[in-house]
Amino acid sequence: MKSKRIVITGGPGTGKTSIIKKLESDGYYCYHEFIRTMTKNEIEKDNSGVFNTNPVLFASDPYEFNKQILNNRILQFTKGFLMDEDIIFYDRGIPDVLAYMDYFKQIYDGNFDNACKNHRYDVAFILPPWKDIYISDEERLENFEQAVEIYSYLKNTYERFGYKLIEVPVGQVNFRADFIEDMIKNI
Repeated sequence: MKSKRIVITGGPGTGKTSIIKKLESDGYYCYHEFIRTMTKNEIEKDNSGVFNTNPVLFASDPYEFNKQILNNRILQFTKGFLMDEDIIFYDRGIPDVLAYMDYFKQIYDGNFDNACKNHRYDVAFILPPWKDIYISDEERLENFEQAVEIYSYLKNTYERFGYKLIEVPVGQVNFRADFIEDMIKNI
């Protein structure tokens, strides 16, 4: 069986994880975002104990940090081939890596572009910035203005790779999950 791969992206603090958890409780298989664990690890390794932006900027080797993120996303993607599921959801996708690298003005080679070209999701949903629910925390270090900028980079990156993004309207988690479920009925 060829599973349909659905990615949910958006800037920090837009509700992706809550929606993924709801979709999972509705019976869908979901790959969760792992960057928060990596962020926590980078914060713990940092001697200053003070971060005011994304920890990738403080990683001893930001390129390797991003390569690790990329490889983990590719691994999630390829593991999907082993799943016996009609639909698989991903909390962030491979193009997210490039969007963040572009946002932080980090250089990457063609392997990053090729990863996006060679690992295509069937549908991509994007969550817009939503100030009412935005919260910074120990692993989400960007302020709301930065989250808005990152949203633009995500949108541009996905579109650069040919995705027609479906914007999920703001609202309660159940409403947003229902919107996504209604949209995927036609794929």
